[in-house]
Amino acid sequence: MTVAEKFVGTWTFAESENFDAYLKQIGVGLIMRGIAKNLKPTLTFSVNGNKWKIVSESRFKKHVWEFELGEEFDETTPDGRQVKSKFFLEGDVLVQLENAIKASGKSTRFERYIDEQGQLVIVSLIVVITSKYFSVEIFVIS
Repeated sequence: MTVAEKFVGTWTFAESENFDAYLKQIGVGLIMRGIAKNLKPTLTFSVNGNKWKIVSESRFKKHVWEFELGEEFDETTPDGRQVKSKFFLEGDVLVQLENAIKASGKSTRFERYIDEQGQLVIVSLIVVITSKYFSVEIFVIS
């Protein structure tokens, strides 16, 4: 079975941990966080070659991702942020990078995989970038 075939199908929500903290980090307001925490979306994955489609559907909202692996595209996230997204595989993990367009925005890495119990797991990580610079001595020869 290919990695893509493991994802194909419909997945019903079971539970989440720290979802409110994630929503707060990306700037979702209190009222919308309250609504989002109570949603139990169904996810449907379909794959045709390199083209994937993921549909997240709840009684409140429907969000669709249609993409080709490795190709960046413009996305409006379910909470309304504008990002550049890119999906790719790292082994058995479907990775999504959401790169914030606004300087004040947060970039996120999502990792989707099927665990040992056959459950779809989605891990979200706020991307923190640290830059370090070394001092360089410049010698002027006259």
